[in-house]
Amino acid sequence: MITVLRSTWPLLLGVMLLLVGNGMQGTLLGIRGGIEHMSTDRLAVVMAAYFGGFLIGSLTVPDMIKRVGHVRVFAALGSLISAVLILYAAYPNWIAWAFLRLLIGFSFSGVYITAESWLNASTGNESRGQAMSLYMIVQMIGVVCAQVLLNFGDPGGYMLFILPSVLVSLAFTPILLSVQPAPAFGALKRMSFGRLYSVSPLGCIGIFIMGSVFSALLGMTAVWGTIEGLSVRDISAVVAAIYLGGLIAQFPIGWLSDRMDRRLLVLELLIAGVLSVSMVLAFDFGVWGLIVSAAIAGAVSNPVYALLLAHTNDHLEADDMAAASAGLMFLNGLGAVGGPLIVGRLMAVIGPDGYWIYIGLLMSILAGYTGWRMMRRDSSTASETGGFAVITPSASPVAVEYSFDAAPEGEDPPEAELPIDVTTAAFGPMGEAEEGDDTTVAPEDYGSTYAALSEDGDGPDGDDASASADPAGGGDDLSVPDRTDSAEDPNPQA
Repeated sequence: MITVLRSTWPLLLGVMLLLVGNGMQGTLLGIRGGIEHMSTDRLAVVMAAYFGGFLIGSLTVPDMIKRVGHVRVFAALGSLISAVLILYAAYPNWIAWAFLRLLIGFSFSGVYITAESWLNASTGNESRGQAMSLYMIVQMIGVVCAQVLLNFGDPGGYMLFILPSVLVSLAFTPILLSVQPAPAFGALKRMSFGRLYSVSPLGCIGIFIMGSVFSALLGMTAVWGTIEGLSVRDISAVVAAIYLGGLIAQFPIGWLSDRMDRRLLVLELLIAGVLSVSMVLAFDFGVWGLIVSAAIAGAVSNPVYALLLAHTNDHLEADDMAAASAGLMFLNGLGAVGGPLIVGRLMAVIGPDGYWIYIGLLMSILAGYTGWRMMRRDSSTASETGGFAVITPSASPVAVEYSFDAAPEGEDPPEAELPIDVTTAAFGPMGEAEEGDDTTVAPEDYGSTYAALSEDGDGPDGDDASASADPAGGGDDLSVPDRTDSAEDPNPQA
């Protein structure tokens, strides 16, 4: 871990400062929009524009990088982000904000792709998993720190817009001045949506729905809090709880996911999320109850997203994950664009409860679909599954590909342990040892024992014992089945 930090700290520090800036502007616009008396529908358009820009960036920035290089794209988009953050306060109009949010979503998408490519190039295969996990953790920490900083200024003034602009500008200093060379960048592979859906219907539908859930949580929480009449401190605490819940839950859920059916874990998490939302709608627990519910929503949405990616990865060949991740990120982006728009309309019609109703409804729909898919196909065994990777819904296709490349495989069945029992007596007609003729052989005598058995060149029952060093006898195959064995499943859909 220390070695990873030593080689990646400039990039990780820069990413954290970037996320502080991004986290501040996302929450701040929801609060400032209320101060400027913007309608809920108009603020929903503003929030959705970010995800539209992010989606466009994920499709177009890779070509920009190939044409002009990482450094130029990184510096240009960083300058654009810094300028946009100040322009928000200069012209508080919803149409202008929507356009600026589109630009900043596009820019952050490009910055993430560039940073994640750099991170991959600066670490070896043996440490890439640790580096990508640190990268995702740093992202969440940056957003949480942003919520704290919101309490040190007036959202109706300029300072809270200037501060993230300064932090974003500073974020590029350690990255651009580091000695890491610019990485090579190949074209992202593509996979048709028809093929992707045939591989994993649950992965496609689930990623689309969770993209909508996460964009509602990320984009509309501040708008909801303003309508609810919460203070800036309370709104920032609720937003921070969403990210802290997601951060804390990733690791125990990741551990469980490699030991049980991922779909069952997804179903259980979604049910917990629906119950939490139902409690918020049914009872008034005050601010602390809202904070706890927000933490549970984060603890569901972030890990479920990563679980769905891992589930899809389980049914793909290694060479196909890069292409599949690009398709899944596109579905995530489509869902994310619609989330704020629908939540905004619901809150405009039925009030702030529309925020929780929307989240609970989507989780219920996905829970029902997950249960239906579980009845359609048996689960993968532990030896057939890939590893779980810490992934957030804001990750680019580059991060998804690198994370799963570095993720450990699922647990294999335990191998036989030495010392073992070896029969030195004659074998019966079916190759079974006569009772009472077993001898325990120490590991250091393992080879010599078989040499003794094959002294005449013939093993028991006339078999050539020297041709095999199978300690179990009888030529049993103790190898773990390949992941490709799953291709024999008559129903290829996940």
